[in-house]
Amino acid sequence: MITESNYSRLIVLGTAQLGLDYGVANRTGKPNLKAARDIVRTAWEGGIRYFDTAQAYGESERVLGNVLSDLGIGNQSRIITKLSPTIDHANRKSLEDALSRSLDNLKCNKIYGLMLHREDFLDLFEAGLAEILEAFVKQGLVEKIGVSFYSPIKAQKAFDLAIVNILQVPANMCDRRFHEAGIFNMAEENESDIFIRSVFLQGLLLMDKSTIPQEMCFASPIIDKVEQLCLEFNMTRQELALNYVRQKYPQAFVVIGVETQQQVKANLAAWNLLKEESITERIDETFKNVDERIINPTLWSSNI
Repeated sequence: MITESNYSRLIVLGTAQLGLDYGVANRTGKPNLKAARDIVRTAWEGGIRYFDTAQAYGESERVLGNVLSDLGIGNQSRIITKLSPTIDHANRKSLEDALSRSLDNLKCNKIYGLMLHREDFLDLFEAGLAEILEAFVKQGLVEKIGVSFYSPIKAQKAFDLAIVNILQVPANMCDRRFHEAGIFNMAEENESDIFIRSVFLQGLLLMDKSTIPQEMCFASPIIDKVEQLCLEFNMTRQELALNYVRQKYPQAFVVIGVETQQQVKANLAAWNLLKEESITERIDETFKNVDERIINPTLWSSNI
């Protein structure tokens, strides 16, 4: 029997790691089904109710659906998935089939959020995409429609589209582009949900310098600064990173991906740490004008 502890309502379990080897810091690969079950169970018992997945995350949807069903918590979970970027977003039948596959994989009749995996698909809204997505909501298959953003400029345009009410954006100690562009304030004004991803910068902020790939040695000075801040505030790197986004963006949901059950426990403990002293100003001062090749993982492919 699964019991509920303190409700960590703003934490979202990212499940990319359940379906593929994901992240520059990934050392264990994707977990087997038992390990996946332990991860989800531990997250649930820690109060997590939101789960983030995607059609492009290998077997993630299927694994998550099987585990949630096995644990008997599928109907109580809030699942967000992303449409595969490879399908034809201008074709209604392709989108209907894709959503049907996701619902089958996730073993549910309705999901909380259906997202576009790439912001460029916003360009198709006037060509009929908005109408198709709105139909999914009216049919009761999806509660909310969202978009995963990399560009603050694109995110600003989303507020002109009534159908878009979930924004997923990167934000962490080094990356404040969306904050500086006013996206978080605009989301609150428009009553849109905002989900932060890459809080650990795909694991880079948790890595020891000795394990950073040689091709990414340019990131080493960032790790030095993180370690100095940890000493200054007497916090672990997880505690520093998670408390930063919790203090800086108190209304945002935070997506955290893990590879092991122990990482779930460690992240929950770090999140629930009550740090009375504000750390945001000191961190903002430390990480000014960070090189984009560090904060934008899409630029890493040529380096790793």
